[in-house]
This record gives sequence, structure tokens and C-alpha cells, in this order.
Amino acid sequence: MSLPLTPVSVTVDDGHLAQVETVAQALRDSGMQVERVLGSLGLITGRAPAGARPSLLAVEGVTSVDEQLRFSLPPPDAPVQ
Repeated sequence: MSLPLTPVSVTVDDGHLAQVETVAQALRDSGMQVERVLGSLGLITGRAPAGARPSLLAVEGVTSVDEQLRFSLPPPDAPVQ
């Protein structure tokens, strides 16, 4: 049975922006399913098991791993609350 995956955003430090693809591969090797690599922003998004945060933070060049928050808005014709 596999663990549920949580959407995450990983920030890459300025010193590793030129190696962002290498950082992304290291994150894959650490269990993250990489969905997007935004090299110019130093941001990598994807999904990872809930307990994978410490191993993702240990990847060289990673400065933060943050869970992506989800929100939804009511339809435009919904009554004001």
C-alpha cells in the first residue's frame, strides 16, 4: 500500500539555480514526484509522501519544502455569506 501524496513546493537557493534540474532529479531520487521545474524562479512543484519532508530538505540546494494549500471559492451566483 502506498502513502498518500501531498502537493509540495520546493524552493532552491540562489547558488543552485543553474543546477535546478540536478536538484529536481535529487528530489525525485528522494521520493518526490516532480511536476514542474520553474528554474528562473527557483521553484519546483510536485507531490511527495507526507513523511518525506526531512529527506527533501536534506537535498543540496533546497532551502524550503512547503505544503501547497488548497482553497476554493463559491460559484459567482452563490449567496454572500
